[in-house]
Amino acid sequence: MQLLEWIEGMFREFGYFVLLLGLPVDFIALPLPPGQTTLTYTGYLSYKGVLGFLPSILSGFAGSAIGITITYLIGHHVGAPLVERYGKWIMLKPAYLEKTRKIYDKYGNKMLLISFFVPGVRQFFGYFVGIIRVPFRTFALYAYPGALLWVCVFVGIGYIFGEQWQQVIVLVEKYLVYFFGGLGALLAGILYMKWRKWRKWKLKQVKTP
Repeated sequence: MQLLEWIEGMFREFGYFVLLLGLPVDFIALPLPPGQTTLTYTGYLSYKGVLGFLPSILSGFAGSAIGITITYLIGHHVGAPLVERYGKWIMLKPAYLEKTRKIYDKYGNKMLLISFFVPGVRQFFGYFVGIIRVPFRTFALYAYPGALLWVCVFVGIGYIFGEQWQQVIVLVEKYLVYFFGGLGALLAGILYMKWRKWRKWKLKQVKTP
């Protein structure tokens, strides 16, 4: 509770700069406080009328975009030696590199869209895609929409559920894997239906003299 009171005091004193400066720190792998908690509490403060909802979204997106871009650039210009030499000082263990590589091999750049929702992966994925030299245009195409989605979801939770935000965020984080599993299955189903529709149209075009 003291942490939340401290965050609210910071917002009252510094306004939206708390998001612009605090969220990049989360991405650098010093999640004090964790970004998801900060965003959800931001939504709650919007619910209370302490902050504006839209400025909170925009500030949160700007802060998260700055954070993920910084980690990408560090990874791109410094590379793996950053993790091997300095990782222990910023809560990045070399073992995370191999774990993240396996995730990337499985999901590719699309993982940037949902990496924000996974603590530990969020703080490391920007470094990783920089280290393996993913082009900045590709990085931006996936990372920035992912950042906006992350901000909207957690600020939205705080704003919509108000006083119950703490109970709700516990449930969301607990069942996040199932949520994205269901979302992935839904998207796969939609793509499959579109593919079948396109295939039928293609076959019809071939049969037409």
